[in-house]
Amino acid sequence: MADMNAFNKPVIDEFRANSGKVGGDFEGAKLLLLNTIGAKTGSTRTVPLVYNRDGERIIIVASFGGAATDPPWFLNLSKNPDVVVEMPGDTFKARATILEEPERTRQFERMAAGMPFFNDYQANTERVIPVVALSR
Repeated sequence: MADMNAFNKPVIDEFRANSGKVGGDFEGAKLLLLNTIGAKTGSTRTVPLVYNRDGERIIIVASFGGAATDPPWFLNLSKNPDVVVEMPGDTFKARATILEEPERTRQFERMAAGMPFFNDYQANTERVIPVVALSR
């Protein structure tokens, strides 16, 4: 977890300092910052995530790089689905909905079509990677 926080902090700082533009691994990606309330701590937690749009909804994937467990941010929104989303030029409150089948698969495949590394992540884990819709 400490490694992920160390990786995410400069991305978050760069995102906020440059109106959503970042370099490195996320350069050119559609990136947002997801702010959740820690399930155990009650503290605000922020993570950068790539996303797709589905109409008015924003779709994110809880891949955690193909780890065997769900990412902490997913556990947080599972307990408290009220989140804050930061996008370039727009910060807003949203409600997170964990997608059920068959929509989960449809949205995962759509995401993976543009970002094939999601298929690699799914191949590296036995869990079914959750997909979440964020709605204002």
